[in-house]
Amino acid sequence: MSDLLLQVDGLATEFTTEQGQARAVDDVSFELAAEETLGIVGESGCGKSVTALSIMRLLPKPAGRIANGAVVFRGQDLTGLPPEAMHKIRGKRIAMIFQEPMTALNPVYRIGRQLGETLELHHPDMDKAAVRSASLEILAKVGIPAPERRLKEYPHQLSGGMRQRVMIAIALSCQPDILIADEPTTALDVTIQAQILKLMKDLQQETGMAILFITHDLGVIAELCDRVLVMYGGRVVEEAAVEALFAAPRHPYTKGLLEAIPRLDKPAREMLDTIPGMVPSLHDFPPGCRFQNRCGYVEDQCRQQIPLLENINGNHKVRCFRHGVLNG
Repeated sequence: MSDLLLQVDGLATEFTTEQGQARAVDDVSFELAAEETLGIVGESGCGKSVTALSIMRLLPKPAGRIANGAVVFRGQDLTGLPPEAMHKIRGKRIAMIFQEPMTALNPVYRIGRQLGETLELHHPDMDKAAVRSASLEILAKVGIPAPERRLKEYPHQLSGGMRQRVMIAIALSCQPDILIADEPTTALDVTIQAQILKLMKDLQQETGMAILFITHDLGVIAELCDRVLVMYGGRVVEEAAVEALFAAPRHPYTKGLLEAIPRLDKPAREMLDTIPGMVPSLHDFPPGCRFQNRCGYVEDQCRQQIPLLENINGNHKVRCFRHGVLNG
């Protein structure tokens, strides 16, 4: 893979709870190259956001910790870096857009101060005039009208779409190599969502950054991503190019997610397809395949052994003993 930026190898993340240790991310591996967009998709609680927080070393302390694996950014393992060294990478080399902009932005500080803080932290040589000029430039670049006025406003004075653009501006202010976007279009209407996705694509083409895009929306994955990881129960169950995944899913969970998407060619008022059952809690994962209690293809082997993530066709990987019985 050309110009490889990030290698996540065997990542495992645990949390200490009243019921004991809970492993939220288990043996997750992937690579990310410059100018590439990798999507991570799955139901709530599958480990998507915890994977991102592990990469950024932003796990809540003392409950959360990286139990195993490596996160290698440009040849340097981030899991062993001292806090001071990680501070220089976080926000400058690897930036993140968090799920909810209203809570991610500080409600008592003006937009100008919050944007300026990032620039001042990573560029201490910049004076106030340079910080203001750079802030205006990045706000204009992300499509915010009247940026001079917006610098003086508070988050509650902006619409949801505007707040999300501010979050993107803050994340991109230091021109990072990698942008991690955690559900950046959640709670936005479809028109604003389309504008945000187009903005991210345009900025990627302009800067050459890589994007790790976390979502539960397969429509967004199809629109924006080059490759996709499907996660379930803290594990990667399928990885493929977007076109290959949508054309021929090889894991029953992926197949179920795709079949649950509403389609215009189905009869009106017809019941939507669903995946039966519930995701097990972190303390109740069954032995063997974690999808076994919801899978229509389950057999004895699935209940006894953990399937490996196998490369079955080029760069199409799947964690399933029964992948051969699915279409593909």
